[in-house]
Amino acid sequence: MSSEPTIKKLLIVDDSKVSRMVIKARVKAIHPDWEILEANNGTEGIAVAEQHKPDFCTMDINMPGILGTEAAEHILKSVPSIRMVIFSANIQETFQDKANAMGAVFVAKPVTEKSIAEALRYFLG
Repeated sequence: MSSEPTIKKLLIVDDSKVSRMVIKARVKAIHPDWEILEANNGTEGIAVAEQHKPDFCTMDINMPGILGTEAAEHILKSVPSIRMVIFSANIQETFQDKANAMGAVFVAKPVTEKSIAEALRYFLG
């Protein structure tokens, strides 16, 4: 049995470069050893997830192309062990219910230290 710690991988899917930068900087400050993967839309997020099999994923909902909820469903099917957090400014209950139904956790935007801490608590459960 190897005592080597496995490097955790986080995939950040958001069309906002600023949101991705904020999440990445905050996570790196707490977990400097984590590998951070980025995608700027749902289609790219699915491709990155299938190629790299990340442990964790933060997903925006409103992006060009497919909705984040749709991308999240694809990723959860192709990487069943992944822990998914849906970040969205759209706090309608239907989105929260959809996130919960697919096995993800909903965290309201804006992306702040507090919302990122909430996501990390879920990831490390």
